[in-house]
Amino acid sequence: MTTRPATSAAAARATVRDILHPDSVAVLGASENVAKFGGRIMHYLVKHGFPGLLVPINPGRAHVFDRPCYGRIGEAPGPVDVAILAVPPGAVVPSVAECAEAGVRCCVVMTTGFAEAGPEGAARQDALVEVVRRTGLRLLGPNCMGLINPHHHLALTSSLVLDVESLLPGTVGLISQSGALMVSMYNRAHDAGIGFSSCVSLGNQADIDICDVLEYMVNDGGTASIAVYAEGFRDVRRFLALAEAARERGKPLVVVKAGRTDAGVRAARSHTASLAGSYAVFVAACRDRGVLLTDDPDGMILAADLLGRPAGRSVDGRIAVLSPSGGGAAVAADRLVEAGLGLAALQPPTREALRQILHPPQADNPIDLGGRRDGDPVAAAARVMSLLAADPDVGAVLVPLTTVPSYEETTRALATAGLRGGKPILFAVTPGSAADGPRRILRELGCRYYDRLDDALRVAALWAAFGRRAPSPHAVPPHDAARPGLFAERHDALRRLAGGTVTAPEVRAALDVYGVPVARERVVAGVEEAVSAAVALGYPVALKAVCRGLVHKRDAGVVYLGLTDSGAVIGAWEQITAAVRRLPGAGWEGCVVQEMVEGAAEVIVGARHDEQFGPVVLVGWGGSQVEVLNDVQMALCPITPGRARELFTMLRLWPVLSGARGRPPLDVDRLADIASRISVLAADLGERLIELDVNPIVVRAAGEGAVAVDCRATLGPATAERAGG
Repeated sequence: MTTRPATSAAAARATVRDILHPDSVAVLGASENVAKFGGRIMHYLVKHGFPGLLVPINPGRAHVFDRPCYGRIGEAPGPVDVAILAVPPGAVVPSVAECAEAGVRCCVVMTTGFAEAGPEGAARQDALVEVVRRTGLRLLGPNCMGLINPHHHLALTSSLVLDVESLLPGTVGLISQSGALMVSMYNRAHDAGIGFSSCVSLGNQADIDICDVLEYMVNDGGTASIAVYAEGFRDVRRFLALAEAARERGKPLVVVKAGRTDAGVRAARSHTASLAGSYAVFVAACRDRGVLLTDDPDGMILAADLLGRPAGRSVDGRIAVLSPSGGGAAVAADRLVEAGLGLAALQPPTREALRQILHPPQADNPIDLGGRRDGDPVAAAARVMSLLAADPDVGAVLVPLTTVPSYEETTRALATAGLRGGKPILFAVTPGSAADGPRRILRELGCRYYDRLDDALRVAALWAAFGRRAPSPHAVPPHDAARPGLFAERHDALRRLAGGTVTAPEVRAALDVYGVPVARERVVAGVEEAVSAAVALGYPVALKAVCRGLVHKRDAGVVYLGLTDSGAVIGAWEQITAAVRRLPGAGWEGCVVQEMVEGAAEVIVGARHDEQFGPVVLVGWGGSQVEVLNDVQMALCPITPGRARELFTMLRLWPVLSGARGRPPLDVDRLADIASRISVLAADLGERLIELDVNPIVVRAAGEGAVAVDCRATLGPATAERAGG
């Protein structure tokens, strides 16, 4: 057969939708030997009824599974949409080039031995990319496990887990950088009765990447929820934009991100840099866009399945616990509370109706069905479930399903009543083989169950997180935006900040322009000037060295607090002078005499520029123990005061700020305003910002304000660009 000329790159450029719905598929390395990759791929395509043209390619065979087999791709009897390659590493690049020449629109490369395998493999992958760029061919992989589209009867993979009776169509979209993990998740989901809209393994992302597939799934009408296992993003900002689009379309996006530790991140130079690690920033960015993060791939699929169902979108209210066992109910209730998930407060009419069925101690959340009054136990179980599902404060029902008399009948009654209620019902089936009958009934009814309470709790936590997703982060902080000359003032203040290490007095000048209240102070060059400044400010005062090259001044012994008279100031000056002599690289530029600021709590607000995400603001417990306590929250800059307040409520220190155990509440409104203003400063600095610490900010009682006491920054060189421009 004559080789067909390659189609133009523009015409041949296939979309992800085209690749998942091909009219024709070629298998390079096809055979009937299911012990080989090419044989299993052919077997699955035939077994699962791929409706399009199936083209085996193997020069040593005339037929494969009763289909004509061709010696090379150029001999195929018509256009080929997708070709999957099960060939040795050395044959991949020429085979892909031949596919491109023959007009194939996409190649799926399962072969390993590319960028993941060292310099030689990386060079081989570069050659693949060159073919893609030159010809317009699309490439999935290499080092991937292919793709699955149950709705199109397409099983384009060699994995053993596809040797099942049929593919289960569903509404969960799955994207995975790991091929083996994808098919493992698929297998567990299949056994649980969970179907997929499509599953795509990406491997090395030499061409098609996570965002390409995510964009398709966000816009695909057959995908209700999306699960992603990611190791890295080629364009993380595009990912965040697509996450925002998924939220706007009401599609839950659940992600497991590998590489959560900060190993390999540059050494920290300040509190903010040490606390705002790369994964922590990723978490903050995802949270602001409604992405649900978890650490368990199977739990990710279970949660995506629940949230993709109409009942799973019912996210108002808290959780009720219902179990045939008092112990099961108690353990589940404890675990929910420990996980920060609220137990529903049943309404009086619900409790009164429950008391007609159960003894009073069992007639409230959590509910033990073993405390039933006389009557039909199966009917009682159904009635209790119906009452819980109808209660306004109940958003979901967790059922730790232990053994119970009339096990199957009770299970059917609970599930039927729960499904009728239209809210999520989370069955945690705790026994082993004794519960095989109830499991079968739950599968028949289409009611999801979990074999471990941990799985049910993980899903419950993600369900609750989906219900409290933060609003869109694009609101712009208003801070005096209409005040004449403000833009120019801010621009000039930032322009005056030189590159490199910026001292506290220099940073304070910029903070003042941005409306951040700072402690009164004077910069002095000598001890007599220090005493005069202390008198002018009023005792007691603090004396701090101005050292451009010194990060942690307290540790170096160049900070003295609570000085009450001139003698104390002179003594402190002498101690600081001696200390800086021992620190020749500190760059001593005199001292700051500062008023002593009293308050009820010390907070840090910091910022840094992340290479992927841009400026990031951090809030948390401040003072000298900030890194030890590690109680921080982050968001991308800028943030509004309202968003800043939300971050503070997420801290462990929040009870201190809000007034716990009879203590007076602190001025959180002013604190949130300060954090917002610092985030605007960080956003205006843009790529100049390396790191900024404002620590501590002393917070006073509600209505009495908060004051920035110390600060420092490291910046890149100034440019001619205007702040915020």
